[in-house]
Amino acid sequence: MLTLIGIVIVVIGFVLGMNPLLVVTVAGLATGIASGLGPLAVVAAFGKAFITSRYVAIVWLVLPVIGLLERAGLKERARSVVAGLRAATVSRILLAYFAIRQITAALGLTSLGGHAQMVRPLIAPMAEGAAENQYGELPDRVRHKIRAHAAAVDNIALFFGEDIFIAIGSILLIKGFLDQNGIHVEPTQLAIWAIPTALCAFIIHGTRLLLLDRWLRTELARKQGET
Repeated sequence: MLTLIGIVIVVIGFVLGMNPLLVVTVAGLATGIASGLGPLAVVAAFGKAFITSRYVAIVWLVLPVIGLLERAGLKERARSVVAGLRAATVSRILLAYFAIRQITAALGLTSLGGHAQMVRPLIAPMAEGAAENQYGELPDRVRHKIRAHAAAVDNIALFFGEDIFIAIGSILLIKGFLDQNGIHVEPTQLAIWAIPTALCAFIIHGTRLLLLDRWLRTELARKQGET
């Protein structure tokens, strides 16, 4: 039971609002020592885990780059580009990103999009810019709704697109679950049958996006009428 002391340390540290990295490190050291390992062995285990999964840390290098680009005016530039496109609407921009995201996810390129690297700095500002180009200044309620739809597009396109790619964790999870219940299906069959689901997701969410344009026209026309 003493080896579970790490869980107690994590809970107490998070409740007290301490630095998560420090809490997890201390919890790992305490668990290793309680398991009979020496301090050097625990540190060696930390080093081995970091080296074998160092690709995970590479993702965090993207975040400072995105922050610098935003500080340099990436969002404003995205809005200005969309402002010059007369045919651009919120639904068309989000639907185009939905299609690109779903196709790339189906090819296994799941890291090309994402909330931090695409939605927040580019897609959401472009959608907001299209709405501002049509209706002028947007109320906060409308702006937040557009951002929510931009985030939903990324989630839904990735979720239903990645299953088409055969070498993805979700396909392996489904196959493992079916095998445990005596249903033996090849991964290729699962991937093929994910295509109709992806198409249905595109049609259904595309309809939602078109309805979003209608809602924007109604909502903003009412706001303009009140002013």
